[in-house]
Amino acid sequence: MKDTVQTPPRRLAEACEALVTASWFSLASFLVVIVNAMALGLETYGRVVALAGAPLRAVEYACLACFVLELLVRFGAHLGAPSGFFRDRWNVFDLLIVAAPLLPGVRENVTVLRLLRLARIARAFRLFPSLRVILVGIRRSLPGLGSFLLVTALLLYGYAILGWMLFGAAYPERYGTVGQAMLTLFLLLSLDGITDTLQAGREVTDWAVLYYVSYMVAACYLLTNLLVGLVLTALQEAHQDERAAAERTARLDPPDQQPEPSVREQLARLHAMLDDLERQLPEIHSGQLDAPPPARDRVASRSAAGR
Repeated sequence: MKDTVQTPPRRLAEACEALVTASWFSLASFLVVIVNAMALGLETYGRVVALAGAPLRAVEYACLACFVLELLVRFGAHLGAPSGFFRDRWNVFDLLIVAAPLLPGVRENVTVLRLLRLARIARAFRLFPSLRVILVGIRRSLPGLGSFLLVTALLLYGYAILGWMLFGAAYPERYGTVGQAMLTLFLLLSLDGITDTLQAGREVTDWAVLYYVSYMVAACYLLTNLLVGLVLTALQEAHQDERAAAERTARLDPPDQQPEPSVREQLARLHAMLDDLERQLPEIHSGQLDAPPPARDRVASRSAAGR
């Protein structure tokens, strides 16, 4: 049975899929994102806009055309099952970013348009798996980050109360209120100027050494390591999920990604099967005529002859 000829939509889908999976396709899309970001940054310089405003707009329109073409190619790769295109959240994100400026009420708002143009830079995350892992890891760390911020706020509040009690009268501009003290301690998380601050505190009370040393250990070291561990754990989980998804995709394609044969292809296959059966029928019939009688008939004939 010979293979049937593929239909034009199926050939188009295979060509688009080969183009999307090519290594240079993601790199070219990333370069377009970089060019668009550079054009957006150059528009913040009034002199550049006055000298090259028209070329910048031409570059903007060219980048937009490239984004639209990329979306069409990605949609063409799912031509057999269009629902697979919308099942990918990155495709939906790209579609919203590209199509939103065309909506009424949005294209008239300059601020929203600039935000949408700026959001195109975020498309760089979908082009490379390593960038997607970082973004997913950051998203996974957000629930734990809330608990971390609560612990940090409680620690800063406690040390702010102690700082107000110790240094409120001597340094009212830094520890005069709880809010000012929390702001001062927050700026000290980077340990910038901690030597001068410690020396100024020792001139007020000898408890300053214990106060600042304990604060550095608790806030600057323990909390920083806790934040790093939280983010690293989330990144590791995101990397494992990305690798598991890649293995599942390599092992087998989803059923909806395989388009069902057309009616013409199914009829061609049935005709080929009927032709094979017609060629085999004479051979089977002749084989039955030439074959010796079954064993049961031979035994019956022998018993009749014996009688």
